[in-house]
Amino acid sequence: MVHTLKQEDVEHDVQSSTKAKKFVLWLFVVSSTIMFGGFTSYYIVFAASKGKGHGLVLPDMFTYSTLVLVLSSVCLFFAARAVRQQKVSAQRSLLWVTLALGLGFGYLQVDAWSALYQTGATLVNNNAAISVIYIVSGMHLLHIFAGVCFILNSLWGSYAKVPQENAVYRIEIASIFWHFIDILWIYLYVFLLLNS
Repeated sequence: MVHTLKQEDVEHDVQSSTKAKKFVLWLFVVSSTIMFGGFTSYYIVFAASKGKGHGLVLPDMFTYSTLVLVLSSVCLFFAARAVRQQKVSAQRSLLWVTLALGLGFGYLQVDAWSALYQTGATLVNNNAAISVIYIVSGMHLLHIFAGVCFILNSLWGSYAKVPQENAVYRIEIASIFWHFIDILWIYLYVFLLLNS
């Protein structure tokens, strides 16, 4: 009886811990949304006061990186489904593809900055609207790095043969964050396109 109670206490503590961690992740998602909302609000106020947007044609690499990021979210969705169905081989393959696409997104973002720089649009210039392009895409790239860490954690769990509920939890955390940064980038990209 004592052993059973202790086991129930451990399971309850584990469930409480995972719920708390998920809640912290959601707090981070909300605070990041507010931060990026602040950046775009600043941009709108600045553009309205100057009567212009950033005045640039955004590099094609931003379009390609958007498509890559959407594809990575699709792969992660199917990886999460594979975890729930206990298809470890499919899970690993899809997580590796998601990871590669995430890194590809980062490469394309840096390439887009290079294209912007070659047109004379630098981070420090006399048009703060141009600087905002670098700032929002750079901050988003930091979020991509964090998302890659979540994906690596889920991938590591698949090789370490963690218990099923742990594997599901890991990929849920990775999915929440990765889909959030995907939606966030689509919003930012459309916003920058509309304010060119």
